[in-house]
Amino acid sequence: MPAGLRRDLVGHDVMTVQSMGWAGMANGALLRRTGEAGFQAFVTVDRGIDFQQEVARLPFGVVALRAPSNDIVDLRPLMPAVLSALGNVANGQLLRIP
Repeated sequence: MPAGLRRDLVGHDVMTVQSMGWAGMANGALLRRTGEAGFQAFVTVDRGIDFQQEVARLPFGVVALRAPSNDIVDLRPLMPAVLSALGNVANGQLLRIP
């Protein structure tokens, strides 16, 4: 996701894969790292995450976004729904937006 969306998620400490130094990591390793680091949620634009990973076993929730593209102009309108989802997603749960 574009780093510029961090400021749209007011009230949450937001880190990007790049800022954590995890860019280029395979999805399984990335999710494992996320759990080890103690994150409570993972926001992604990966549409197939539930087919590729066992989300139900994760120690954090996953919020998956669907938009016409990964550009900030397409993702920004989804941020109010992401804020709501972050307040409700449970460990091992996948919430899709929209």
